[in-house]
Amino acid sequence: MTAPRRTTARHGTRPDEALVRVGRALRWVILAALALLFLVPFYLLVRNGLAAEQDITSPGWTFFPSALHWSNVRELFDDPAVPMARSLLNSALIAVATTLGTLLFASLAGYGLARIPYRFANQVFYAVIGTLMVPAAVTFVPSFVLVSSLGWVSSLRGLIIPTLFSGFACFIFRQFFTGFPRELEDAARVDGLGYWRTYWRIVVPNARPVFAAVGTIVFIGAWNSFLWPLVIGQDRDAWTVQVALSTFTTAQVVNLHELFVAAAVSIVPLVLVFLLLQRYIVAGVERSGIDD
Repeated sequence: MTAPRRTTARHGTRPDEALVRVGRALRWVILAALALLFLVPFYLLVRNGLAAEQDITSPGWTFFPSALHWSNVRELFDDPAVPMARSLLNSALIAVATTLGTLLFASLAGYGLARIPYRFANQVFYAVIGTLMVPAAVTFVPSFVLVSSLGWVSSLRGLIIPTLFSGFACFIFRQFFTGFPRELEDAARVDGLGYWRTYWRIVVPNARPVFAAVGTIVFIGAWNSFLWPLVIGQDRDAWTVQVALSTFTTAQVVNLHELFVAAAVSIVPLVLVFLLLQRYIVAGVERSGIDD
């Protein structure tokens, strides 16, 4: 009785194992196809950036041009009409300053709304959430008038200071701090720490995933910002990399190979930041929660 049962069980599991293997192989094929589709834009940037102008516009497509023109990179940075190096530096300064400022102000606001007793804390929080529903176009003109009246046009102050706070970041921090273990804060208060020192010495070190996730999102958004830098950065020395990219396509001429090289160069910092901090993005958002 025992031997036939084993034989039947063994034969019964083979179709299931085959289905599992087929499903696993199919899953890998789908993931590989999606990965290739995701990499197509990067391939086009590298391919066209290292090609001659006639290879880009040629009706006969080749996987790679017959000759790779690495001189296109030098031509990009030597172009007198577009200060690419200065634009990259401006974008880096703006993105880093905006990220640090947003992390500081939004985390302080989120911690205050979550932990400091205040009669109108919920009303203030709802007002912050309400700002997320206001289109950016509504506040664009008043913001420009304010920055212009302060004399901050074509300056890093005008490009950075108006973007130092984010309602979305405040929401993420507030939701995270709401679920933060109170026992750690109570122990800090037993040691004589106030809200400020508790925030710096207890809360911040234990909230690194959320800071990394929010910082990554804010950095990418600041680096890719175009409309505000276009209006405020009117001088060439105040251009950001996105404004510089737009100058390669004008009504008179379209400089394709420099445009592709510049686009490839401009995404390198974003790729590095994403690769270094990608694991914190999901972890930070998961730990922040969405329930009160």
